[in-house]
Amino acid sequence: MALRRRTRTAVLTSAAPPRLNGGHRTDAYVEIGSLTKVLTGTALDRLAADGVLTPDDPVERWLDAPRGTGITLRHLAEHTSGLPRLPPLRGPRRDPYLRFDAAALRSLVGRLDTLATTAPGTAEEYSNFGYAVLGAALAAAAGEPYEQVVRRCVLDPLGIEEMTARPPADRRLTGTSRWGRPRAAWTTDGAVLPAGGYWATLPAVAALVRGLLVEQVLGPPALTWRQGGPMTWHNGGTRDAQVFTGLNRETRTWVVVHCLDAGPDAADRTGVRLLMDGGTVATPPSRVMGPHFEPTARPSAASAAPIGHARCSGHAPRTTLEGQPESPAAWQSRPHRGGAW
Repeated sequence: MALRRRTRTAVLTSAAPPRLNGGHRTDAYVEIGSLTKVLTGTALDRLAADGVLTPDDPVERWLDAPRGTGITLRHLAEHTSGLPRLPPLRGPRRDPYLRFDAAALRSLVGRLDTLATTAPGTAEEYSNFGYAVLGAALAAAAGEPYEQVVRRCVLDPLGIEEMTARPPADRRLTGTSRWGRPRAAWTTDGAVLPAGGYWATLPAVAALVRGLLVEQVLGPPALTWRQGGPMTWHNGGTRDAQVFTGLNRETRTWVVVHCLDAGPDAADRTGVRLLMDGGTVATPPSRVMGPHFEPTARPSAASAAPIGHARCSGHAPRTTLEGQPESPAAWQSRPHRGGAW
């Protein structure tokens, strides 16, 4: 008989000690999904500040894309490129990004003019595919692999070590199957890496939030971050993991919420509530987020209204890494169910 999967939750805030529930751990590496996009967007800003590129460079300046698409690096970063949410490739349902490697990306970049569904700059459509293209462009401009760009431009200046695409196998904390056994994560260290492939320990995620949002060590937050009311935030999700990070700019409260085997909006709802309540956890995380969540287009419950208008015509794009567009397997690329990936 199948077992009911146990939700594991971790809450880190500026207002209280870490709260762990269900066996979550702060020393383990967990998937952070589309929060990876914050690394990509910050690297874009840093390379621009160094004069290596400009956000308004056309994508064909750095990649072998058709000329005249009108797509710029800024469009890719702001989700206004017109590219679809997911790369138009078929992959095995159990591992949807397995075949999305460098060769597949090059092939798709070569026909970007046929893949865009709207004119660049005219509409916002959350695109994991677009961030994969952006990451490849940053690597080409810098003349080094994407992971080295992120390490040199973002992680090393912030003093962050435990954030990587390839964590030690014995330190990974993953979701579980319906039988209660750990199950393998998707392959996300290929071309999709810049959109949602990083893993991190939760103290490392907290250091990222403090460094980029609170202390602004590398300058103003990159345009990848979402803005809504008093909150600056980003989220992410994969099949098994959800994360929400944010700062209340008025109270200066920051929060990191990570969930495994939870409802798709669990981290978002808890994170927004904590930001609006000053970061205090009045009840255990397992009770802060109930087991059932209707899919919404916002990362919060009652107080998510401000976020709903963050750059997205009334809806905060979600961010997850699931397999099919808008269906059971499509990187939750909206904060509604996976906000940042």
